[in-house]
Amino acid sequence: MSQPVPPPGNPFADGAAPQQYPMAPPTAPARDNVALGLVAGLVAALVAAGAYGGIAGGIEREIGWAAVGVGFLVGFAAGKVGGRNPALPVVSAVLSLGAVYLGQLVALSIIGAKALSVSATELFFEHFDVLTSAWKEDLDPLTFLFFGLAAFAAFSGAKKATR
Repeated sequence: MSQPVPPPGNPFADGAAPQQYPMAPPTAPARDNVALGLVAGLVAALVAAGAYGGIAGGIEREIGWAAVGVGFLVGFAAGKVGGRNPALPVVSAVLSLGAVYLGQLVALSIIGAKALSVSATELFFEHFDVLTSAWKEDLDPLTFLFFGLAAFAAFSGAKKATR
């Protein structure tokens, strides 16, 4: 057996520079930041409420899977950004309830705007009391089912995001 021997001479004599070490990978984003998770959940709730209300108002009916999507989006955003804090799933469920409620009000404003020939934003911002009265009159068990589905989806979405 022979010993490996380095080649004779200077390997850098031809002007070749020594190779640099590769750059260190960027640090991972901060996890377990409850405040940032709450902000992410709130932003997701507002965006999902607008989308839910727009869809429901456009087709003039509510869809159960859309309420599940609202809840899951809120929970997943809060859990992914906020980490494993045990308060985040509960807060996500509460935020999803607000998002579904707000989405239902947006849907009512879109439907009412079509019927009254006014803009939906005018109806939403200037006649909010009329919208809430109409929402209360339109309550049925299906509304509460949508609330429950959204809250459950938000709680489980926040839990699944941390795995």
